[in-house]
Amino acid sequence: MFLKDLQTGALVKITQVEDLANPVRSQVKGRLQAGEEEQPPTNFDKAKLSFPSGESLPQCWLNADYRFEQSNS
Repeated sequence: MFLKDLQTGALVKITQVEDLANPVRSQVKGRLQAGEEEQPPTNFDKAKLSFPSGESLPQCWLNADYRFEQSNS
C-alpha cells in the first residue's frame, strides 16, 4: 500500500500494513519511494501521512478512543 508523506509529498510504501490499521501504534514502517534504488525501511508518523489522493487517514487508524470521543460530542 502506498501513502503520501504530507511534509515532502513523496510516496511511502507501507511494509507493515497491519500496523497502519492499529490505532495504538503512532508510527508505521515504510520505504520512501525516492530515486531509483529502494530505500531502507524507516518509521513514519501516521499523523503525517495521507492517501495519495490527499484524503486523510481514517480516525479509527489514528485514535484508539475515536468512538468514545464521537459519542461525547
